[in-house]
Amino acid sequence: MKLTFLGTGTSFGVPQLGCGCAVCRSADPRDKRTRVGALVETNGGTRILIDTPPELRLQLIAAGIDRIDAVLFTHAHADHTHGIDDLRAITVRRAAPLAMYGSAETLDTIARKFAYIFDDNMRPVPGTSKPEGRAHVIEPNATFVVGDAEVTAIPIPHGAVTVTAYRLGPLAYVTDAKAVPPEAVAQLRGASVLVVNALFRTEHPTHLSIPESLRVATAIGAERTYLTHLTHDNFHADLEAELPRGVQPAFDGLTVRID
Repeated sequence: MKLTFLGTGTSFGVPQLGCGCAVCRSADPRDKRTRVGALVETNGGTRILIDTPPELRLQLIAAGIDRIDAVLFTHAHADHTHGIDDLRAITVRRAAPLAMYGSAETLDTIARKFAYIFDDNMRPVPGTSKPEGRAHVIEPNATFVVGDAEVTAIPIPHGAVTVTAYRLGPLAYVTDAKAVPPEAVAQLRGASVLVVNALFRTEHPTHLSIPESLRVATAIGAERTYLTHLTHDNFHADLEAELPRGVQPAFDGLTVRID
């Protein structure tokens, strides 16, 4: 299995608009962070996109990706969904709509924002095209199959919102979590690679802080943990140097092989 971090930044992105801090002016390409998204490629060739962030077109071009087999949505916030129209270039070459998975609440919100994608009665004008998606509601803690991948959907609190974390065999993917309850830890334990959000060094009402993320990583016990959803509060190199063994900050374009 191969995991590609398409974007690793907070909802503001890095550099942050209007900010002149040292991190936002950094020449280190690892300090340039687009909004969070990832791509999983299985050994059988199935390509699964996790979320559709606003920079999706640029992210997929940078990663050399021209085919997607399914999309997993964690939740419906703008920084995780508002690049969905970029999938038009993917679906126009498909014989069938692209499968899109998420909780009932997430898919309902996305369908209200982007009705034209899911409504078969809204046909594009001849000579034009639209993204075409087929919504698949997944129940909490349900396991389903995408291509040759077995996927488990795990509900996680994100303030007043519930997000979906995903377990794909040896990969545990958690983003925008405020906490990871014991029952979720039990489902994620045994993964060899953990991806988890880490916002500030101080507590935040809807996101794990870096210290909280490290405690989650210890509880889950993956061999390798990658921090994502990072802000302009830290230089990549400085954060990497201070994290414990087995934990490192992800960066846009990072590719991880998972046995």
